[in-house]
Amino acid sequence: MNVERLRALLEQLSKGKTTVENVVEALKALPYEDLGFARIDHHRELRRGFPEVVLCEGKMTNQVVEIVARMVAAGNNVLATRATAETHVAVRAREPRAEYHADARAITVVVNPVKMRRGKVAVVCAGTSDIPVAAEAAVTLKMMGNPVEEIRDVGVAGIHRLLDCVNTLREASVVVVIAGMEGALASVVGGLVDKPVIAVPTSVGYGASFGGIAPLLTMLNSCVPGIAVVNIDNGFGAGYLASLINELAERSNAE
Repeated sequence: MNVERLRALLEQLSKGKTTVENVVEALKALPYEDLGFARIDHHRELRRGFPEVVLCEGKMTNQVVEIVARMVAAGNNVLATRATAETHVAVRAREPRAEYHADARAITVVVNPVKMRRGKVAVVCAGTSDIPVAAEAAVTLKMMGNPVEEIRDVGVAGIHRLLDCVNTLREASVVVVIAGMEGALASVVGGLVDKPVIAVPTSVGYGASFGGIAPLLTMLNSCVPGIAVVNIDNGFGAGYLASLINELAERSNAE
């Protein structure tokens, strides 16, 4: 149950337009709903500001369909990551509003209009092969109410491509940098901006990149201050963290 729905329910109760019994019935799924194979945390938006996110990888298709349906029924927007096109077809058969973002491998269902912040987040990726992770970060950010500027294929092998985008980077409140291979892009970007940088190593690269370990270590060992690093290929985690930072920045500016 999202904040707006809960507030409306309590307002109806205070005005005598509904009964205590009806409110109790509506709140039965709080804080979670037990489906047997999953316990959906309907209370998460009240605690964290965004509903639980569904990781499709490793789940059976019918499980994903049921989880999404229950979340929609509770009035929540839905973000499902690492989803296949086949899973989307099954979800859409149950929930026609489900949209598939092929480059991000994500399913979204917008039940309530997303309120957009003013601050922008830049999502930068080194190469075209990094796009799936970058797109996952971008979809996450947009679902959480952040304007996104996507900058693709500006790796250090052609540094002039990145330098042409410096003004755009500096206008952002937060910068998410995605890179595989040796992962040097995060340090370069960090040296150009005065905003938080969230680095995402990807598993893109030849043998010595060790499936993303090499860029992970490069990013962790960066000499540039102000860089945080998430796990390999974790575009979702980077997008979520960037959204929290952007929200705090906007709240601080409003005060």
